[in-house]
Amino acid sequence: MKSILVGILLASPAVAQDVSFSISGTEACLAGAVGVERLVCIGVSANACMETTDGSSTVGMGFCLGRELGFWDARLNATYRTLRHVERDLMAEATKLELRVPDSEAALRDMQRSWMGFRDAVCAYEFSTWGGGSGGGPASAACLMELTAQQSLMLEDRLEARRR
Repeated sequence: MKSILVGILLASPAVAQDVSFSISGTEACLAGAVGVERLVCIGVSANACMETTDGSSTVGMGFCLGRELGFWDARLNATYRTLRHVERDLMAEATKLELRVPDSEAALRDMQRSWMGFRDAVCAYEFSTWGGGSGGGPASAACLMELTAQQSLMLEDRLEARRR
């Protein structure tokens, strides 16, 4: 699975020069959406990219999807790091107050590790359903993008709730 992801994210320089990608469509969608409305923003920029002539090839699709996946992956990682700090601070406060509560930072870490395995397995299955055909790469990339974006938005919601 990791080789698929590397291939998606490192599309050939020739493709990168020909395919026009901008994350602005996704960012604009997210800026105007709240709650579950944000889910419709997933794939906006990749889809716009794939609607171009160069983005409509199998390689172009992989490039477009990989670029938006990179956006969501960076967003997910930043949110996860911040949420871990929040959970760590909450656990320190609970310890100071001598409260016996489950370790939410460890639970977050374990959940995220399990989620990564789940995501990779789901997308490996998606890839396998293409029977080795050329559509497997873009299908796997779309799967990775979709699940990563959903997880990012879920963690953002959790972060907002924990900060209240």
